[in-house]
Amino acid sequence: MPSSMKEKLANVLHELPKEDEKFDVIVQDAFPGALSNRKLLTKLVDILEKKGFYEENTLLATSLCCDELARKLESRLNGLYGHHFALGGLSGFPFAGFTGFAAMTAHIPDNGFCFCVYAPHVGITKDGVIGRVERKGIALVDTCCGSAIKASSYVYKITHGGAEISTDIQEFTDFQQSAVNELILPHAHNLSEAKDRMVALPFAIYETQDLLMRKIIKRGSLGLKRGIAILGGIQINTSPETLDYFLPLRFELINYRGEVEEDLLPLLMKE
Repeated sequence: MPSSMKEKLANVLHELPKEDEKFDVIVQDAFPGALSNRKLLTKLVDILEKKGFYEENTLLATSLCCDELARKLESRLNGLYGHHFALGGLSGFPFAGFTGFAAMTAHIPDNGFCFCVYAPHVGITKDGVIGRVERKGIALVDTCCGSAIKASSYVYKITHGGAEISTDIQEFTDFQQSAVNELILPHAHNLSEAKDRMVALPFAIYETQDLLMRKIIKRGSLGLKRGIAILGGIQINTSPETLDYFLPLRFELINYRGEVEEDLLPLLMKE
């Protein structure tokens, strides 16, 4: 690893809270296999460096929620790889679509790579309540992800009654939320049957996000140069005093033909 990447990683890790073993047990109980951002960033830099990814030749692309809590991981990655292209909107869905992805590939350094991270997010309080989170400077323990929970409520009202009949399928003034509502409708049964709806919700959103990202990347892959590393999963936001986490569900190296060259997930999850 070039000394510059080592220095950047050290600077990024220095800004993060320390590991908390007791809190880690709480996170692992809800999301087994989740990595603290400290562990995630350390492993990512090492794995990607061995594949030729450095700040100078890599464009970071993200599809994460608009929520400021989603910026914490994004800003750390930006501190490592420098350049950043945003693809995401509410709940982390890639609302930039084919057009945004095509524009992004044109911004990749010559003979360089893209590193794309996409994920819905979910909050977890210090005492383990899923779907809520403490925010800096706010006494109220807030919902997280608000967009996802609003969509979940919409789906619940449709499947269990109580939804208002309306001809307004989508309103332009809130079209992203309307899209999120419709995109998770196929998961209505699984959400209703889930032991913990707030745990099941980010997995449902991820599944649809993953389908969309695969379609977008396949269509836009010819614009890639050396290739793209894709990290998909669930971002887990916590209080300001504890580390955030990320549950990796997909980590692949894809070439310009849209073909998977290597599954990197086992390397990332290796102890």
